[in-house]
Amino acid sequence: MTRPRKVMKRNVPSKKKEMFPISDDFREYLERHNRYRALPIQYDDLLHYDTSLVLLDQDGNDTLWETVYYPPTEQDELHRALTEIYALLKTDGDTAVLEHLQVARIDFCTFGNSKPFRVRIINRLNDNYDHFYIKKADASRVYGLELEDLLSPNRVMYLVHGDTLIEEHIAGLPGDDFMRTELDTSTFNQIRIAKEFVKFNERCFVRLLGDMRSYNYVIDITPDIEGYQYRMRAIDFDQQSYEGRKNFYLPQYFKENNPIIFLGIKHMSPETVRQYQLEERSLIAARIKASLGQVKELFDVMVTETLSKPDKVYQLKHELADHHRHSAFLRCETMGEIVLTNLRLVLQKEFRQSIVFEQLAPEP
Repeated sequence: MTRPRKVMKRNVPSKKKEMFPISDDFREYLERHNRYRALPIQYDDLLHYDTSLVLLDQDGNDTLWETVYYPPTEQDELHRALTEIYALLKTDGDTAVLEHLQVARIDFCTFGNSKPFRVRIINRLNDNYDHFYIKKADASRVYGLELEDLLSPNRVMYLVHGDTLIEEHIAGLPGDDFMRTELDTSTFNQIRIAKEFVKFNERCFVRLLGDMRSYNYVIDITPDIEGYQYRMRAIDFDQQSYEGRKNFYLPQYFKENNPIIFLGIKHMSPETVRQYQLEERSLIAARIKASLGQVKELFDVMVTETLSKPDKVYQLKHELADHHRHSAFLRCETMGEIVLTNLRLVLQKEFRQSIVFEQLAPEP
């Protein structure tokens, strides 16, 4: 039972996404690919804190996180378990690194669907720190992480055990902060930002990752010979193929992304946008080809899963059938089948590569 907390009242959404358990078949898939590992503690163990304080940012604003504190009798054992988890995540369990690591802070967020804990780990040798997250395991979220790892240019480290999910911290400037501070730059950089958003928009739609408002992704900025390179990375995978609205999977339709949308309108022609869309589809097709066996293995499980409500499945398959003008979606009965059909149709529309699409699913 959670002890009383010293917290401030906040306005948080009352409507939460339904969570789905990890099935036996999906667990076996995760075990085969070294994602399912025994953990020294579970998510529920972290709920036994006795005090929490609102965490403020440098300007004194509420971050929607609380720093939590545990009884001294439990703290040492808890911190030792958390450093072990960090070693599992980062060094495949090499305990040699534990000597120099310690837990600097544990934060808790009641705002998100997964109600995550964020653990700050510090290296005593150089005071460098890193974070990782502990969340309730939700099947659709884990599918989102796995699809991100297989189909995007980004590798993602995560572990699952029981109903506990461990995620690495994805570094970058939050999208909303980026739009406030980084868009007033050279025309060359603005074009690169707009280009990356087109590619990010395409990646989300192809694999049906939803709700990519500006605060659900980060921008990784890399200095280049001339200007900067930008990469947008999703950090929230709760809405992997869950909602029924097609536009929910297109970041271009969220008003929070309008500042970047306006850059694209200003600097890019429809022909240029189309070129970048085709480039990203080609890259996704190449990634599938490189990991075809594992992608097929994943979808063999995903197409059988319940990952959303029947009315949302019905709505999405009809909206995508209208969008693609293809009846293949109408035969889909699960969100996994919809994702696979969308992936296949979007890529087949433009490419006649040697990738064996029929190994992923029958011809639509």
